[in-house]
Amino acid sequence: QCLLSGSWRSSTGCRMVVFTLDKGNRFSGFYLPGPAAGDSELLTSPLEGSQQDTGLVPQPIFSFTVNWQLRETARTTVFLGQCYVDTNGEETLHALWLQREAADSPPEDWKATR
Repeated sequence: QCLLSGSWRSSTGCRMVVFTLDKGNRFSGFYLPGPAAGDSELLTSPLEGSQQDTGLVPQPIFSFTVNWQLRETARTTVFLGQCYVDTNGEETLHALWLQREAADSPPEDWKATR
């Protein structure tokens, strides 16, 4: 059964810690960037999200938002993915992400999302 609560590590060394899911399948926690992030200004940042009910879907879809704690710029990343369980019971998360930085003006908007 895929439950997101606990500690997860990405292939790039980032770590996500998810506290217990509430009755509405919502969760909170924090995200710690790994060395591959390459940004010394990134600090431990809060996350909030939700996942499908594992009673209805054994390999649930999830989403969460990280509002980065930075010294000089505003940045938010949204993750969307699914939790998979292999034949040995090992849980793996697969996710895509979209990151947005604050832009100074509408002409600068084009480079604010990646």
